[in-house]
Amino acid sequence: MAGETDGMGRLVLGVAGLVGAVGVAAAAAASHDGNSRSLAAIAAICLAHGPALLALALAGRGRVLSLATLLLAAGTLVFAGDLGMREWLGHGLFPGAAPLGGAGLIGGWLVIVAGALFRRAG
Repeated sequence: MAGETDGMGRLVLGVAGLVGAVGVAAAAAASHDGNSRSLAAIAAICLAHGPALLALALAGRGRVLSLATLLLAAGTLVFAGDLGMREWLGHGLFPGAAPLGGAGLIGGWLVIVAGALFRRAG
């Protein structure tokens, strides 16, 4: 991805940084509000997927990893965004946003698996 288009690679790097920062902020907030499951979930999702997006932005090449990157980035933003809006505004992004974001995350990881299994030699 980084080698294919500088713009896309830079965008994913920016998303990775944003997701990582949100993860740390959510973890800190969760430590002060032990009753919020949403903050803990946001922290876990963001702190797991921020580094994955960073790695994909720096090393990802080809259509398969680009698709995985898109799914992971969109899934993380939708899932964490929905939980954050529920936490602070009392309503989600749209009906079914968290499950849709979660499906994107699962799909992104499965695309990585498929890419590894069906990778062409050479």
